[in-house]
Amino acid sequence: MNDALRILPEIVLTLSAILVMLLDATMAKGASRKPLGWVATLGALAGLAASLWQYSLPPGTAYFNVVRTDAFSIFFHVLIAGIVLAALLITLDAVSDTTEGLGELFALMLFAAVGMMFMTCATELLLIFIGLEISSISTYIMAGFRRKSAKGPESAIKYFLLGSFATAFFLYGIALIFGATGSTSIDFLAAHAAGTQTPWLLYVGLAMILIGLGFKVSAAPFHVWTPDVYEGAPSPVVALMSTGPKVAAFAVLLRIVYGALPFLHTHWVPILWWLAVLSMTIGNLGALRQRNVKRMLAYSSIAHAGYILVAFTALSADGVAAASFYAVSYAAMNVGIFAVISHAGGYDDRLTLLDDYRGLAYRSPLLGGAMALFLVSLIGIPFTGGFFGKFYVFASALHAGLVWLTIIGLINSGIAAFYYLRVVAAVYSRPAETAPVMSIPRPSMPLLIALFLTAAATLVLGIVPQNVLSAAQEAAQTYKSVAQPMPTAAPAPAMNTASR
Repeated sequence: MNDALRILPEIVLTLSAILVMLLDATMAKGASRKPLGWVATLGALAGLAASLWQYSLPPGTAYFNVVRTDAFSIFFHVLIAGIVLAALLITLDAVSDTTEGLGELFALMLFAAVGMMFMTCATELLLIFIGLEISSISTYIMAGFRRKSAKGPESAIKYFLLGSFATAFFLYGIALIFGATGSTSIDFLAAHAAGTQTPWLLYVGLAMILIGLGFKVSAAPFHVWTPDVYEGAPSPVVALMSTGPKVAAFAVLLRIVYGALPFLHTHWVPILWWLAVLSMTIGNLGALRQRNVKRMLAYSSIAHAGYILVAFTALSADGVAAASFYAVSYAAMNVGIFAVISHAGGYDDRLTLLDDYRGLAYRSPLLGGAMALFLVSLIGIPFTGGFFGKFYVFASALHAGLVWLTIIGLINSGIAAFYYLRVVAAVYSRPAETAPVMSIPRPSMPLLIALFLTAAATLVLGIVPQNVLSAAQEAAQTYKSVAQPMPTAAPAPAMNTASR
């Protein structure tokens, strides 16, 4: 029973998904499957409650030490459950009674959450791989859920093929680490991997894992799938896909580099330094050229992956806390903006180009205001979660002596402000009299709840972030500082970490 309590959120979500599938099979052909969405929503809400309840458990392991319940895993469990809850509400608003395969879609969302949660609490690389596969297979299917649209199957095939290559890299990296150390346990690696007789196997294995996870977080240069998949997938699915798997992958990356292989920081910090620079620069420059709003946000997500990677290079508990806090703020504002896009454009994405959103604030003041709020948060304007997230990330990097990386990040934030404000200007511009005006349906109750949750989270994280920040700092205490003088072969002078 004690073991079961340590994976209680996963159990709740799995049972909820199974219940949705069983109810779907018993319903008459042609009957509306939208009520199944409320069953899935209640399941996600129960999973969120179970995750919060786990804070009352003392830290510990389960199932022969392959799962750990601690402040770190619970923090990300709560975040993933919240993301899935909001994504389900957005889906309920976007779909109609005649939308095909709704029961499968709701179940897949819950199964994807199960995989993400296992990724964040696993202390075995093989269990991380299993969780990664559960999450990935679910998202591959959801990406192509609009089967009657040419872009849907195309995005799913691209996502599947490139994702399979990334998964192969990740699995082969695990195999090499096992060959070097004789174990795939994170705890064992932390204690004994430094004494391996074949360190080159360890280095290559770590590089393979970084490639696999780089794909999952859409970090450059492993980002090529992102714009096409975001454009082709339904907007409610993108709300989940752009945040949940990325959050889980970042949690795994923190466990591996800070928990399993901190003594290799002289090798992985330069790699993450360059990944952060490439992701921020390529993401923001790519977004500048986009007129399709979903593609612009796809490139934006690449840039935000770079901002989070900046915190990884700080080599301190502050860096871990900054990355964790930024993941929360990014999830809130990104899910929120896709809620607006999903409702305005519908399940079939009627509004795709920037000009389609011109005058949105006059057609729907609520949606226009919400979109403006999330966009200014993505910029990093004060009193929003995006501002405090970026401030915390860059402060942790600056305290670690990473001056050049901080400067590059600030320059990229300035570049990002241009294309985000371009959308805000379009939203509050009056459309031309000759331009066709697309009617915006009245927001439904599920959408209002999703917008309230995401907008409130965005404002709370920017005005009174103490509670979430304290939880992130508590989670970060799982990993002690690994800061040491950096090698002379670092990629730039800013890589010389300040002495603690």
